[in-house]
Amino acid sequence: MKQRSVFYWTLGFLVAAIAIAASFYFDDVVRDFIAQHQNPGMRDFMRNVSRFGDWPEHFALGLILAAVAWWRGNKKWTRIFLSMLIALSIAGLAGRAIKVTTGRARPSVKSEQAWNGPHLSSKYHAFPSGHAVASTAFFAVLTFASWQIGLPCLVIPILIGFSRIYGGAHYLSDVICAAVLGMLCAILVARFFLKIGNQQSAIEN
Repeated sequence: MKQRSVFYWTLGFLVAAIAIAASFYFDDVVRDFIAQHQNPGMRDFMRNVSRFGDWPEHFALGLILAAVAWWRGNKKWTRIFLSMLIALSIAGLAGRAIKVTTGRARPSVKSEQAWNGPHLSSKYHAFPSGHAVASTAFFAVLTFASWQIGLPCLVIPILIGFSRIYGGAHYLSDVICAAVLGMLCAILVARFFLKIGNQQSAIEN
């Protein structure tokens, strides 16, 4: 069992490392391609996706779902929805700290330096994508708890991440690294709050 766990962790680390390295390599290519293929209708759609795909909307959804589950007396799903909110909060705080610390300029900002160190201006808060890290953490916990329900929902953070790139707010690497960070936060919460991966899962009680 331990050997299998080590194998999956090693595989996950390798996949994440390759994805991150590739995303940085293709940053400029993806940015230039999207800039040359802008469509007014698609731009409006992606703007709305970004507008309604931020962390407050996710948090509100999680609160509503947790309240409904609690009202219906379903302890299992109350725990799951609260865990999704916890993962969202941890990921959001971690992402925010990294944003302010690294100071990466957004694609729309003309700057001689891509990384500018500690910065309070939102123009230098490209890395990582706050939208993507929050949405990934939120729905990844749901996927760990119930893959039949959560797996289709992962389309949402993917779409949100693409909308941030399409709108020129982030580079590809900002979104990929945000997804990795969100996934790590979800794994942490799933193991400690839902006890997924342990001998007895809390959501089975």
